[in-house]
Amino acid sequence: GNAQDYHIGLDDSADTLVIGKGSALGTTTHMAINADGIITKPLQPAFLARPSATLANFATGQTNNVNFATEIFDRNTDYNAGGSPSAFTAPVTGVYQLNYHLYILALDTAATYVEFALVTSNRSYNTIIDPNFASDLGYYHMTMSVLADMDASDTANLTMYQQGGTAQVDLATNCTFSGYLVA
Repeated sequence: GNAQDYHIGLDDSADTLVIGKGSALGTTTHMAINADGIITKPLQPAFLARPSATLANFATGQTNNVNFATEIFDRNTDYNAGGSPSAFTAPVTGVYQLNYHLYILALDTAATYVEFALVTSNRSYNTIIDPNFASDLGYYHMTMSVLADMDASDTANLTMYQQGGTAQVDLATNCTFSGYLVA
């Protein structure tokens, strides 16, 4: 196999202990510990994405991909914003914190239910509402936070399903989908 060079050293200019790949300090930093004991891992998988425009009028009676095409950040480049579905791919086997916050517009009271799912290769995590309100809601929100077990190359993405009613549900641009490797 190929031998890899790693370094452990003190960056005197920043009073930081650095661990990384490459034979010299500053080549690639994997972990840094500053003088206050704060640890940063710049290559640790983490992402935050949102829609690039309002996602409008999801079809009823079918599973719809919820594509968040704008990356706010994507450390380690594991989020595919341009895919359909837009998805996070786990680079290593581990436990991942995954979250979504949905700012829903025009929730239709004629729907039997509206369900959003965070779908991973291993299982789905769902939020559902039976919108029995006096009239359509202009604004509503749903959230999900889950610790998900993922194997290397597993994916995570969002879907939406509405049973009955009118194809009028929209998602605002301030919705978010995020995640990071915990352990």
